[in-house]
Amino acid sequence: MNQDKSYELLVVTGMSGAGRSTVGNALEDMDWYVVDNLPPQMIKPMAELFSHADKNLPKLAVVIDARGGEFFTDLAETIDQLRSSNINVEVLFLEANDQTLVKRFEQVRRPHPLQGNGTITDGIHAERQRLLQLREKADYVIDSSDLNVHQLAQKISESFSSKGSTTLNLLIQSFGFKYGAPSDADLIADMRFLPNPFWDEKLRPFTGEDKEVSDYVLTQEGAEEFISNYVAALRPVINGYLKESRRHAAIAIGCTGGKHRSVAVANEIARRLEDVAGVDIRVKHRDLGKE
Repeated sequence: MNQDKSYELLVVTGMSGAGRSTVGNALEDMDWYVVDNLPPQMIKPMAELFSHADKNLPKLAVVIDARGGEFFTDLAETIDQLRSSNINVEVLFLEANDQTLVKRFEQVRRPHPLQGNGTITDGIHAERQRLLQLREKADYVIDSSDLNVHQLAQKISESFSSKGSTTLNLLIQSFGFKYGAPSDADLIADMRFLPNPFWDEKLRPFTGEDKEVSDYVLTQEGAEEFISNYVAALRPVINGYLKESRRHAAIAIGCTGGKHRSVAVANEIARRLEDVAGVDIRVKHRDLGKE
């Protein structure tokens, strides 16, 4: 984002059932001023009002869903207009997989807002199409498929509680492709080109957190070449995020089960990036313990 822009606005949108209400509540708990379901045409006047008001006013977040019909179709254009003005607008898009969304709608016994006379799945697919352009404009994409309401609220707190700072919160996450790649990752690297410790009976019980496995993975042919080159490639990307005032980014490192190779490599990449100024690195091993 341009450093000369004077005011910040967060637009919260995404799939119905993905957690917009939870996000709105979490932002309110952090003293944001949250407006729910505001027509896109009203966003700019409200943002301009806030931008000229007392500096002590809270940050403004607008929560919008696809039920706005014709109003909603103007949202992408409204965001472009705001970004060309003196208002620094960011978009948070909430995502979840079809299976999770169907389960959530069934639990509350409510129809999907776009399903009409069809099924919940029909509504989900229609909404994905409607939101496609907006998702491409998002600064943050959070997949809530594996998050309960408390975990989602915590993730929002970690990402947005220090919006006034210039720190980049960088998540380096290992995962297993067999459980699906994280859809909210900015970058994904595949470690399945390295020999799998799973096939060594002595190493199988251990994880990439253990020295036995870590040493095995990191000394394989190609491992050092990949890690050193990948870290070198990440540095200008991270510097670019800092210049653009990005405050949250996610790098995913995958292997088959998310237990050995991805864990060891994610830890090593995080260690080598510790010297980058202005970056707060957090490591998460998403699928560790599932096997």
